Amino acid sequence: MNPVLDPPELGNPDIRLIAVDMDGSLLDDDKRVDPSFWPLLDQLHERGIALCPASGRQYATLRDQFGRDDLVYIAENGAYVVHEGREVGCTPLGAAAAREALDAVRAAGDDTGVVLCGKRSAYVERTDDAFLDQVRPYYHLLQTVPDLAAVEDDVLKVAVYDFDSSARTARALDGLDGVMVSGPHWVDVMDPAADKGVALRQVQHARGIGPAQTMAFGDFHNDLGMLAAAQYSFAMDNAHPDVRSAARYVAPANSRNGVVRTITAALGL
Repeated sequence: MNPVLDPPELGNPDIRLIAVDMDGSLLDDDKRVDPSFWPLLDQLHERGIALCPASGRQYATLRDQFGRDDLVYIAENGAYVVHEGREVGCTPLGAAAAREALDAVRAAGDDTGVVLCGKRSAYVERTDDAFLDQVRPYYHLLQTVPDLAAVEDDVLKVAVYDFDSSARTARALDGLDGVMVSGPHWVDVMDPAADKGVALRQVQHARGIGPAQTMAFGDFHNDLGMLAAAQYSFAMDNAHPDVRSAARYVAPANSRNGVVRTITAALGL
């Protein structure tokens, strides 16, 4: 298992793009951004280094959290990429695949809640506080509808919250394409071509940046593709063992402000 590098011993890397997962990586255990991040973000901008939040969260949520359009946002686990308020990449799930996922979750009959993630908004049928408390932090644009199957929007993914564990829902969805475990309780169903790594490579191509100039941070399985697209790939110290094994380096845990500390030390800021 890779040791934690604190500070990282990277030499003098020519970093031009930094992709950062949110939950379990940049955010602490209370879902907060450390105040030291904001002056670091300004320093990166001054140096011409692009920061790219990469999350399962909705684009509108990420835009609200960062409050600026000069970042490249990889939202919905790579299904939607936005820069300066403009869509630069989209890999929709498709209505038939979304309906298949909805039917499979309903047939399982487990204690779960479903979020249908569209371009214009996210949608739910379940309205109890126990479920909505888990949904609202990730989906600031949220509508309640009587039937998710009747929603007319470009579906980016189907996100399922399982009150027991994501492993149970993953088993219920076994056989469907594009199933991704994105947290201890969340499972996403996306187009198989949608992935944080695919989206990050699109960003690299658009900016003329290669993996050798890219740094990435993640903690869970939905970050594996993104880490593979970066030469300077960091698993958080709190990451899943599979992610730690896949990353080249390990950063201090999210609870220890590992992303900010690692970037600051590695780039001499």
